[in-house]
Amino acid sequence: MKIGIPNEISEGERRVAIVPKMVKQLISDGQEVLIESGAGESAYFSDLEYEEAGASIVKGTQLLFSGADLIMKIQPPQRDEVEMMKTGSIYIGFLAPVLNLNIIQLMVEKNITSFAMEFIPRIARTQSMDAISSMASIAGYRAVLIAAQQLGKFFPLMMTAAGTIPPASVLVIGAGVAGLQAIATARRLGAKVEAFDTRPAVKEQVESLGAQFVEMELVADAETVTGYAKEMTNEYLKKEREIIGSRLAQNHVVITTAQVFGKKAPVLITEEMVKRMQKGSVIIDIAAEQGGNCELTEPGKNIKKYDVTICGTVNLPSTLPEDASRMYSRNITHFFSHLYKTNDSAPDFEDQITKDSCVIYKGEIVNEIVKKALQKGGTNTHD
Repeated sequence: MKIGIPNEISEGERRVAIVPKMVKQLISDGQEVLIESGAGESAYFSDLEYEEAGASIVKGTQLLFSGADLIMKIQPPQRDEVEMMKTGSIYIGFLAPVLNLNIIQLMVEKNITSFAMEFIPRIARTQSMDAISSMASIAGYRAVLIAAQQLGKFFPLMMTAAGTIPPASVLVIGAGVAGLQAIATARRLGAKVEAFDTRPAVKEQVESLGAQFVEMELVADAETVTGYAKEMTNEYLKKEREIIGSRLAQNHVVITTAQVFGKKAPVLITEEMVKRMQKGSVIIDIAAEQGGNCELTEPGKNIKKYDVTICGTVNLPSTLPEDASRMYSRNITHFFSHLYKTNDSAPDFEDQITKDSCVIYKGEIVNEIVKKALQKGGTNTHD
């Protein structure tokens, strides 16, 4: 199978889907790897490194797409990219299918078998394939560094000749992978940290990292069977905002990570709540790409309102392109090896991982989430 790795063309994207080390693994498994010239440069992997690993360097996007049996990417494919793919080929990468229904329909027309990295179920067998968690871990880490840069005070306790300076106080909203990494990073920098989450299972994890868990009436079924947070009722959201609002003025930094899979992020911090925060405080909204957890968030922008800096961070993993590429590359290579165990094997749709992650097969949409989105007449926003 000829596996093609193109340049990522989305604005600001610096990662590459496969790094040279994983090229060697794919080739040892009997595959041929085609790399578009310059695909790894932004992540500090040169064409020469890919050649030394055994890949063929292809000069020209059209040649890359038309020559590959399977395309691996990070960002969802754009229309021009899908049009260049061979009819009957395979795609593996993030798809954001509900937001890209027109693109999905084009892939159906071209009979492109498609697997979405974001639909890989969160079960024990998929830990090595879980790109969502890998990238979320980077986002949580990076969010704290941005907060430290934006905040006008020290993170750690400082004992100086000019007196003792108390540590910064950090509130992390949402204790998933990103939130837990944010807690760990803020603690390593010496901050005093507390965290809030609707899921009772994470309290022990939060406390094991040295943070205080913000208590409220917890919901027993606050997460899906695959480990994602569920969407809560309006009444419950109101209670959440009350608890969060009572803590905002006590903290210098707020990092919000609350997201609901496949839906708009819940608004947990209203404009009125921002008004009551300390002057100079910082909000890092990791959920900005899904609409944001703060009512005032503007995706991709840092704004100041009521003397509070609100950072609408987007694509944080791309700000650490080398390590992010290494992590994603391992994830997608393990996933590919699971799907196509031998050169002549077909995906096993009796397997949960294969079944849940496949969006298009044999010219038909096979994923129930995408089917429902089409039935509701959803429209594409990233055509």
